[in-house]
Amino acid sequence: MILVGLLLLVALVLPGLPLGEWRAFLLDTAQFAFLISALALAWDLLARTGQLSLAHGAFFGLGAYAAALAAPALGTLPALLVGGVVAGASSLFLGLATLRLHGMYFAIATLAFSEVMRTLVLKAAFTGGAIGLPVQPAFGGAFPLGGYYLAVLVLALAAGVSLRLGRSRLHYAMAATRQGEAVARVLGVPVVRVKLQAFMISAFLAGLAGGVYAMKTLFLSPYDAFGLGRAVEALVIPIFGGLYTTTGPLLGGLIIVGLETWLRLRIGEGYLVVYGVILVLTILFLPKGLVSLFRRKEVRRA
Repeated sequence: MILVGLLLLVALVLPGLPLGEWRAFLLDTAQFAFLISALALAWDLLARTGQLSLAHGAFFGLGAYAAALAAPALGTLPALLVGGVVAGASSLFLGLATLRLHGMYFAIATLAFSEVMRTLVLKAAFTGGAIGLPVQPAFGGAFPLGGYYLAVLVLALAAGVSLRLGRSRLHYAMAATRQGEAVARVLGVPVVRVKLQAFMISAFLAGLAGGVYAMKTLFLSPYDAFGLGRAVEALVIPIFGGLYTTTGPLLGGLIIVGLETWLRLRIGEGYLVVYGVILVLTILFLPKGLVSLFRRKEVRRA
């Protein structure tokens, strides 16, 4: 918890530091890292029930498109809320249909959902289709750092929800569901309801992150917003940082985005080889993620 607080504090004061000529680049990279970390935290919340979702890229994209479409009429903050609600509502329908599935069957169903959403957005006229959708900046561009601080706010919200859930009865119900659904049912845990609650909270946070992402990039394309790469990022980062914790996805997101950016600047397209090797070595030698180096007590409790 102390490390989470320190990371968020650094995020808040970062724009005030003497960053020199790299200031704009570093703040832009940091904003992206915060949003990806928030998405990873959201994915990890559902993973605590034992479900492997590939739909979080779609929730991120739905939140992005919903916020982008709502912003001109409602303004920035209500539009972001709309993005979160649309993503959460879609997870309700998806969850009711698929949460009785397990393992690869659930993963395939969520992957199919992502493809369906991408196709619908691609074909719909009001989303701009394949041409894409221009997006107005946060607060109409009145506050140059408005998007940055919104990203910090979404990350803080995701971290706060994760920490709060870690001390709730729902956390224990999720852990019992993950470790054995049959036993959990015998103990009186409403397994499907617990999964559905985790799915909706998780999707809502992913939608919020998507909304801020839309206002950062100022343009949305169905291929980018609903790409499989976003779903893979949401999955890989918690594994890299440490599953079922708050610090793991947060730390993993910041390090992976920072490392990827640095490698891309240094060695261009070859960065993917080095990036992949680092990920494989980390998973091989730190199966509980980077967080196991700092927070062994938290990992054991999960």
